[in-house]
Amino acid sequence: MSGFIGEWQALLVLVLAGFLPNEIWRMLGLWLGGGIDEGSELLIWVRAVATAILAGVIAQILVLPPGALAGVPWPLRTGSVAIGLLVFLVTGRSILTGVIAGEAVLIAGQWWLA
Repeated sequence: MSGFIGEWQALLVLVLAGFLPNEIWRMLGLWLGGGIDEGSELLIWVRAVATAILAGVIAQILVLPPGALAGVPWPLRTGSVAIGLLVFLVTGRSILTGVIAGEAVLIAGQWWLA
């Protein structure tokens, strides 16, 4: 089994250094933010900042792709962003469905080209 998932020490380090520190902040945020109204000015601002950060990351990956993504042709990268944006708009501005659609187009296109 260790050949399949790796050594148990590496998994322990991953859980202790990667999962637990993040989970603590998530639970604290859930506890502190449980009573905040979803329509409040604070959450509207937080949602806008999160959307802007996501747009910036997508733009950076589109223009200066890192690693293996640099081998993906420019038309495929821009096409997947366009499809993701279209799905985002059609599904009532759902960021999750837009990102998933863009990723699906990118993966399928690269698979088809290979």
